[in-house]
Amino acid sequence: MEAREKLIFPFSAIVGQENAKLALLCVAVNPLIGGVLLKGDKGTGKSTMVRALANVLPEIEVVADCPFNCNPSNPLEMCDSCYKRYENGEDLPVARRKMRVVDLPLSVTVDRLVGTVDVERFLKDGVKALQPGILAEANRNILYIDEVNLLDDYIADSLLDSAAMGWNVIEREGISFKHPARFILVGSMNPEEGELRPQILDRFGLCVEVSAPMNPEDRIEIVKRVEEFHEDPIGFYKKFESKEKELTEKIVKAKEILPKVEISEDLIKLLAETVIKLGIKTNRAEIATIRTAKAIAALNGRRRVTLDDLEKAMELALPHRLRDKPFQKPPPPKLKQDENERKERNKNQERRHEHEHNHKHEDRGSGNKGQGGEQNFRSSEVEIPRIESVNLKDDLNSYRSSRDSSVTVINFPKGIPISYMPPKDEIRDVDFYSSIVWAIMNGKTPPIRLDSSDIRVRVRKSKAPTLWVLVLDSSGSMAVRKRISVAKGIAEKLVEKGYVKKSKMALIVAKGNRAEIVIPPTKNYSKVIENIENVPTGGRTPLSSALYNLLLLAKRERMKEKTLKVRAFLITDGKANVPLLGKRIKDEIIELASRLKKSDIKLNVYDTRFSGDIGLSFIPILKDLANARVYKV
Repeated sequence: MEAREKLIFPFSAIVGQENAKLALLCVAVNPLIGGVLLKGDKGTGKSTMVRALANVLPEIEVVADCPFNCNPSNPLEMCDSCYKRYENGEDLPVARRKMRVVDLPLSVTVDRLVGTVDVERFLKDGVKALQPGILAEANRNILYIDEVNLLDDYIADSLLDSAAMGWNVIEREGISFKHPARFILVGSMNPEEGELRPQILDRFGLCVEVSAPMNPEDRIEIVKRVEEFHEDPIGFYKKFESKEKELTEKIVKAKEILPKVEISEDLIKLLAETVIKLGIKTNRAEIATIRTAKAIAALNGRRRVTLDDLEKAMELALPHRLRDKPFQKPPPPKLKQDENERKERNKNQERRHEHEHNHKHEDRGSGNKGQGGEQNFRSSEVEIPRIESVNLKDDLNSYRSSRDSSVTVINFPKGIPISYMPPKDEIRDVDFYSSIVWAIMNGKTPPIRLDSSDIRVRVRKSKAPTLWVLVLDSSGSMAVRKRISVAKGIAEKLVEKGYVKKSKMALIVAKGNRAEIVIPPTKNYSKVIENIENVPTGGRTPLSSALYNLLLLAKRERMKEKTLKVRAFLITDGKANVPLLGKRIKDEIIELASRLKKSDIKLNVYDTRFSGDIGLSFIPILKDLANARVYKV
């Protein structure tokens, strides 16, 4: 083993995390399962596990002189160049390479991901050739995305296209080429840093919650092993070298057994019934579960899937598919089965297969997974009041897509290239192809030496960062006729909309003598929902303080992101009785409303007043001076 590999913490030395390790081994045996998502708090060993997996991955056969790791024995897994050589009867050179983990950094550009023009070959030979990207390296390997929930939209879209088709198709700058991109997608994330897009979540066949062990013995052992590894990594690896080789051999053997593994009709029927009872709509649930169950059986050297295999596979493949709505709480990880039904199924299966397999199936009763899971699932839904008089869909028509709010950036490697231009200041995002073309147009011939007058930088279209600020009035007047319940319902609906748009969310609560920023800008939408549900009601109405906090928050966040677009949603009856600086409240509201307009904060007001409501409301002032859009609840 190379010294570089010995610096990786051994997979077999990881303490605990059995479900996560099993999931990773399953996708190593059968990549068609669809990848693994590891969810958990920071410092729980998610990245360590993925990188350690590289040590136990087996070798694969590839076309020796191809940068795309093409399969020499399967023309359906060849790039355009290899397939042309194969069709011409050429004997493709074969090499054996170990599977590896390819990292996808969050800062990656589209060019680096999918590939771009090979500038060196163009300059030397005048040939338009492709410079392979990360998708080429990842083909038939593992593509790992740390903090996958923070991946930029335009990168995620390109990644999803390739993952769905199994091919990376490049049509750009005079190049037309395609190569296989059949990688195992492994991602890790901390849920506190934001939710994962549904389109990406559905691509992961398995999802595992990773948490630190809560018993002293395991935590002590983790500390000892980590310290020992850092003091003498080579010596530490040698202690586990035999176990690492055993794991590799186990994966290789499982790959050989896998095509011969069978699953009974009874177990398939049980799985289908469970999925239906749980209300899971996607067919990927059954497909991923059966493939996982077969992989588990193969890893254990068996050619028939048992009920225990299927239960473990359901535990890995179903929980992340249970939520119809973004913020429904997932059910408990154990999917219980009814004891009597379980025993009866076991007896039927034993009678059916005993004579041909001479196999006695052990009964390990575990309760009804389908019915118990459904009960917990339904009871944990987020309750949101039904709102008839406000159409949030109409309010958000101008924001129909998460990509509608965009900005044009120059000389900055984020976004989709749409044009090019000469640089004005420093040079950071050179469009080499356009620069070379420009040099040729100015009469230069190969070999070309570019000077400053030839350089062109890219003009890109990028999604503008957005912040939605919920300003919730929870003062005593909002308790009248349970208006606060309706207000919280509107706020929760807005959080769901913000989740779809991938906007950061913040929550300001106005109650008592001053307003408070309860939740700073975040993409942890579940946390925002939880805080909205728990907001108390009562006290005075500090509307001036709420608007002032909104201005301060927008100013502070724009210092971090100059192109940040801020939308505010004020849910209130418009009454106020607490001055901010001892002035007249009306004068304060007038001044703050003017500053909101000047600060380009798009204000939306949800008016919770009922017919015949008496008392002064400042909503008309906000409508006139802040250009607020007002919706009557």
